[in-house]
Amino acid sequence: MEAMVAVAVLVPWLAWLIVSFLSLYLLSLLAHARSGLPPGPRPLPLIGSIHLLGDKPHRSLARLAKIHGPLMSIRLGTVTTVVVSSPAMAREFLQRHDSVLATRSVPDATGKHARLDALHHLRSDKVRELTDHVARLAREGTPVNIGRVAFTTSLNLVSRTIFSIDLTSLGDHGRSKEFHEVITGMMEGLGTPNVSDFFPVLAPADLQGMRWRLARLFARLHAVFDAEVDQRLRGRDAGQPRKNDYLDVLLDLAASEDRKDLLDRETLRSHLTVNTTYLCLQYPR
Repeated sequence: MEAMVAVAVLVPWLAWLIVSFLSLYLLSLLAHARSGLPPGPRPLPLIGSIHLLGDKPHRSLARLAKIHGPLMSIRLGTVTTVVVSSPAMAREFLQRHDSVLATRSVPDATGKHARLDALHHLRSDKVRELTDHVARLAREGTPVNIGRVAFTTSLNLVSRTIFSIDLTSLGDHGRSKEFHEVITGMMEGLGTPNVSDFFPVLAPADLQGMRWRLARLFARLHAVFDAEVDQRLRGRDAGQPRKNDYLDVLLDLAASEDRKDLLDRETLRSHLTVNTTYLCLQYPR
């Protein structure tokens, strides 16, 4: 009897919750229809269209673009985004709406990391080294591991900009293993759908542990950065000539009277991590 009474009390509340939920869902659909957004799949309550992504989001989005067009809107959890999937439409966004594109959100797990570009002449040198290496292997009839040589070129592009050294060479399989693991781990972390990006209210909980895993990877990079900074500082104390690279610029700022309190070791690591994050986002899978 008591159970029946409890059920009788709960039924009106459940009915109210269901009606409220459906009302919010219908209102969200109406707001989406009147928002002027491009066409896209109709979202489900709460999850939006997350269920359509699958384990290969890039392929799922390409398949949806064939249905809804090269400019498509899609709601993922509580976040609505626009997907561009054709060269012509991408050119339109990158050339005419670059300011809008520059303010897009970034994955929650990355934290506050910016991105810097390398110097033009350095890019040219590294591309020339890459093409020469591939041409030599072609003459020898040796197969080319595209992923590894692309990784090595990108890694050295960044390391030369920061430290004026190559951390590995195109013919070296051993020295780049540690960095390869770190960068690959970052790519996997950034490429995996994260519930924190779809439901920002849940981001502090880090339910999938993405932020924790990326923090460990960044810690490994910071250890490398600390070693390079310490070595450069010892070289300066010994009177070695300046390299005039990105690290020298940062160390000069850190040594100045008006900046030394602002550019401590932690901030210095963040500036150096900027370039590694750039590599992580640009590295071909």
